[in-house]
Amino acid sequence: MADLRALFSSNDPVGSNEAFTNRQNQWHLVATAIEEHLRHIAASGFDVEDLEAPRNNLIVFHGVGGVGKSTLLRKIEASLTDAEQRPVQWGEPAWAGERILPVRIDLARSASNGPDFERVLLTIRLALAAHVGRPLPSFDLALRRYWEAQHPGEPLEEYVRRTGLAGRFGQMLPQQVQGAVSEAVGALQLPGLVGSAAGQVVSALVTALRERRERARALAGCARTADLLEIEPDLEALSYYPHLLAWEISNLPAKHSVVPVILLDTFEDTGDRHRDTERLLQRLVWLMPNAFFVVSGRNRLPWANPALQGQLDYTGPAAWPGLAPTQQPAPTAGQGGVRQHLIGDLSPRDCDDHLARRLTQDGQPLISPEIREVITERSHGLPLHLDLAVSRYLEIRRTGRTPVPADFDHTFPALIARTLSDLTTDERHVLRSASLLDAWDLDLATQAAGLTHQSAARRLIERPMISEDPHAVWPYHLHGAIRTALRTGDDHLEDQWTAADWHQAAVRALAALGRQWQDADTVVPSRTLLVACLRQGLRLARDHRLDDLAWLTDAAYAYTDDSVWEPVAPPTQPPAPSNAAQQPGPDTPADALAELLAAIARRQHEHRGRTAERLTAVLDAGLLSGELTELALYYRAKAHKDLGRTDAALDGYRQVADADGRLAPRARRGLANLARIRGDFPAALAAIPTLGWKGRHHRVLGHIHFPHGDMDRAIAAFDAARTEAEQHNAPGERAIAQTLLSLACAFTDPARADDELALAHQLLGQLDQRATTLLAQVAALVRDAGTNDVTDRAAVLRTEIAVAGLAWLTPLLETALVFHHAVRGAQDDLTAAIDRLHEATANGDFAYYVHIAAAMGDLPQPSGSAVQWLDDEPTVRARWRSLVTARQYHLGY
Repeated sequence: MADLRALFSSNDPVGSNEAFTNRQNQWHLVATAIEEHLRHIAASGFDVEDLEAPRNNLIVFHGVGGVGKSTLLRKIEASLTDAEQRPVQWGEPAWAGERILPVRIDLARSASNGPDFERVLLTIRLALAAHVGRPLPSFDLALRRYWEAQHPGEPLEEYVRRTGLAGRFGQMLPQQVQGAVSEAVGALQLPGLVGSAAGQVVSALVTALRERRERARALAGCARTADLLEIEPDLEALSYYPHLLAWEISNLPAKHSVVPVILLDTFEDTGDRHRDTERLLQRLVWLMPNAFFVVSGRNRLPWANPALQGQLDYTGPAAWPGLAPTQQPAPTAGQGGVRQHLIGDLSPRDCDDHLARRLTQDGQPLISPEIREVITERSHGLPLHLDLAVSRYLEIRRTGRTPVPADFDHTFPALIARTLSDLTTDERHVLRSASLLDAWDLDLATQAAGLTHQSAARRLIERPMISEDPHAVWPYHLHGAIRTALRTGDDHLEDQWTAADWHQAAVRALAALGRQWQDADTVVPSRTLLVACLRQGLRLARDHRLDDLAWLTDAAYAYTDDSVWEPVAPPTQPPAPSNAAQQPGPDTPADALAELLAAIARRQHEHRGRTAERLTAVLDAGLLSGELTELALYYRAKAHKDLGRTDAALDGYRQVADADGRLAPRARRGLANLARIRGDFPAALAAIPTLGWKGRHHRVLGHIHFPHGDMDRAIAAFDAARTEAEQHNAPGERAIAQTLLSLACAFTDPARADDELALAHQLLGQLDQRATTLLAQVAALVRDAGTNDVTDRAAVLRTEIAVAGLAWLTPLLETALVFHHAVRGAQDDLTAAIDRLHEATANGDFAYYVHIAAAMGDLPQPSGSAVQWLDDEPTVRARWRSLVTARQYHLGY
């Protein structure tokens, strides 16, 4: 089928076929439902006059505007009309031999027939007139009586001709209606009524039916015919006439039998406050159980909702089992299944296929692959966006310029207008506010909109543009294409937002996120909620240049408390070119905070040198508050410590400790660790009483006992650190303490170390701790010391440590190798490992490992030592040497 808009947009011979992509699943749903319907109405127990049986004679497709619902119904109509119009991939349905009559009715207000119930019913009868070719007496008599009462002086044939309601079949209906009147006159043997008004004929027929005359019952055998013909012929009465139509269809001779499949498109345009038109259409579906209905609209059909009782005639899951959110058991065999289906977006592959086939020239796609890729990405799979992009392509081409990919990094106002057209003012307000958020719940959307009631948000989540994930922190999120269009486009509506409106909404959304985190009373784990709020809050503050970062500062500290390091912020700047002298820095406080947290989290995946550079750029920008400056100083000091830059680390830790803020205990721990690294164990031990839980006092104590070879006390300290972490629900610290415990056990008891390492890996598997993971691999080498593959594994691990920029791990790795070679008695390898250890500790940091290595190898003690032990040096030497001999005994050396 040609796309006329594209066809008439250019003088060039451009192929402009309407491209229909995929939707095979939707066709399968329709085909299966029709097959079930045919079996149901063919069953011996089916009664077309049964008004109490549940109805499953419909299927509903709902989806956001522009997703392709109308295109789908047109394709279904064409496929049911002519098998050659059916896409090959859809396959032949099981009921291919049945006489199916598709009738598509566009209920859109802009359509010529509109949602007027009178025209809907006439359209169905006109289609039957063309297909059946004979009167349907009881219905036609009722229709003729209604028409004379409601349209005096306007013959039905004139109305049909004037409106063009059914094209070339228009003249057949008036003839058949008149034929029904003549048939009634003849059947009742009332020649005096020939040419009389339908009302007179109907009165005579009712009298005959009341008198139970056999000829009258043969003409109009439906049990309720007389009642329907007696009642005042108004719109309310007309809405019950489908019962007569259904009876007539069910009693057609075999050669004229037919099953109507009525496709009701754009159902959302029937909505009004009182559901008047919807009530009439629901009555149509209920009273024609032998017809099958395919309904499309933007919203789910709520007929299974008991709350609508009184507004509609037939409500609740018992009446409409297939429409219930939780499917009810179908009471009739062969009739079941969910009958409401969301039409989803097209996949990227389907989008590309659609664009490739939409415009062609000389049999080849006119739109280049590069442009198709940009359009597909911006569309988020929404067909309307694809069609608007095709129109834009043709518009640009018409100017004589060749379109380029940048032309389609574009927002279409028409998409926004289509989305907002049927929303109330409050709903549009909530929608725009919610578009600022990646995900939200009713409370968050309402607060972001600045409303005091949730009704607008509650109505909005029923729209198909809103997707729901009940297992997420916030269950609702807006369709990607619509969200992008709202955020970046101009909707040209009378209530469109100014830049100040968007800014105020961002302020409200940020404050609402903060309240949700601070006042959390939810089943969502606090850490999960913290990270979710941080991610959304950082983006809001950065993108909208918000200045009030109060709760974000508290959240940043809470985020860093536990060493878990989930990603919380995207990079604030694109990566600098490889030849760039320096990465550009942040330019707002929010930008600086986002970059600060990104650098802290990314240090698990970047060289520590890169971490130090990023944090220096943040600090040099001078945009952070005092507390956030301390956070940046502290983590830069940690990076310097990991890199072996002890003096720079010492300066940073001292600045933070002297400020005596929230990070002071951690900074004092850093100073204690630096004292240990320099070999000043008394100074490190003296700092422990000032640390407490926040300064991880047990872990620092374990680090002091470990170099002394006092493994029992080291194990006890690390075990106490793990227990304390469990008590404070700190999984990150628990994993670190568990790994250190595994390391200490690896020297003394390989069997226990095996169990402790298994637990360490289990804990680390849920976290993102690169340094601790590498430390666990060192512990595994110690556990396996004296066995065959340790050296090869150590070589790989040495490279990984260098790539990560974790210089502090290198002396420990070489010490593990010294232990291995000492156990095996491999003197040459032992000497080479000690030489590497000398090189790694040449700046004086971790010099005590050289003493430990000499002790394990039973070699002379290094001269000129600056290490200040807590125990006398011979005791320390004896402990380390005993670990070697114990392992030799364990392995049978």
